[in-house]
Amino acid sequence: MARRPASAKKALSEANLAALGAERLAALLMETASPALKRRLRMELAAEAGAADLAFELDKRLAALEASKTRVSWRKRPELLTELKALEVMIAERLAALDQSLALDRLVAWFDLYPALTRRVQDPKGELALIFDAASSDLTALATQLGPEIAGPVLGEALATRLSEWAVWIGRGVGALSPELARRLLVDLTAGKSQPTGRLALVVRRLADRAGDLDAWILSLSDADRKKPDTAADIARRLAEAGRAGPAREALEAARASHPQARPAKGRAAGPEPQGEAWYAAEIAVLEAEGQAAAADAARWRLFERTLSPETLRALLAKLADFEDVVALDRAFEIAAAHGDLMRAVAFLMDWPAHREAAALVLKRRAELRGPHNDLPAWAERLSARHPQAALLLVRARALALRRLGAGFSDEVADLIIEAESLAVGLTDDTIPSHAAFLAELR
Repeated sequence: MARRPASAKKALSEANLAALGAERLAALLMETASPALKRRLRMELAAEAGAADLAFELDKRLAALEASKTRVSWRKRPELLTELKALEVMIAERLAALDQSLALDRLVAWFDLYPALTRRVQDPKGELALIFDAASSDLTALATQLGPEIAGPVLGEALATRLSEWAVWIGRGVGALSPELARRLLVDLTAGKSQPTGRLALVVRRLADRAGDLDAWILSLSDADRKKPDTAADIARRLAEAGRAGPAREALEAARASHPQARPAKGRAAGPEPQGEAWYAAEIAVLEAEGQAAAADAARWRLFERTLSPETLRALLAKLADFEDVVALDRAFEIAAAHGDLMRAVAFLMDWPAHREAAALVLKRRAELRGPHNDLPAWAERLSARHPQAALLLVRARALALRRLGAGFSDEVADLIIEAESLAVGLTDDTIPSHAAFLAELR
């Protein structure tokens, strides 16, 4: 019987194919290439000839796709999607490397295929839209490389002709735009025109953000949106961070006046603040812009009391001198220990990290532990070495909660029982039930 030949040289790989030689490979391609592959090969040959030749081949294919009226079945859809991706890569990479201006024109033409394709392609999964959305960053990156003088009129015309689609694509890719190009497009969209609405307002807002044009960003908001507490707070924060303390204060007070919860309460000078972290962030920014550092810190403490946000606390501590930060940290731990939501408080202390304080809080407020909380096992593991009693309480709370939820958690409950037994060894706290008592409760 013949020996089985070695298969290494038969494997389809770049190295093995290269070993066949260029002439043999060329012959095989001419013999077996599909129409799609032949188009790709012609474009590759054209790219070697130069930008004009490649642009010509691309134009032919783009024109053919635009002129076609044939519906694309679900069987043909994968082939079309593959070709669209390949065309975009050929434009954004190969042609752009040769001539960026020619590439931008073809990329715009490629995007302009989308409306007609949506009418021809059965696309229940939205794959077609995803291809075009994914290419938006290539579009805006290429436009930025060309600069506002060249790319500005091209994208401006695209927005003027197909606003609905182009607003989405430019909006998605706005992060790749240079501030200068964003500013140029912003002028094209807003100069001498009424207040933008709908999708236009959205793209104007994103362009304004990128261009650093705060006034244009504000003007893109409707009157109704500006009165919303969170939006008004965002306006105030942005104005404050831009050093415009007066308008920032006006925006903040206007939001306060328009919010039902912020109206003066009977017998008091002022009612409660509009709720939400955005409001507190705006208040802090406005106070800092006004030079009221102490009041800003007081607002930070109010925000921390509400959220137990580590970022808020770090902002507070960063402003303090040595030893003052120690006092402030003790205050923060006291606030956490008294917080109404035990699980949020423990989460803050564990993440800070302040494991000793977290363990003490678990022992003190054990009756408030919520067993289904998904972080309990991780907390128990981190506390087990130095604070086994707190870890034990977390494990038991988890086990009891899962047992009440039903048989679907029996494996995890069994593991937790084993862990609880191990943690209970040497238990000295008389207020914590024995392992036997825990098992009895579990039954």
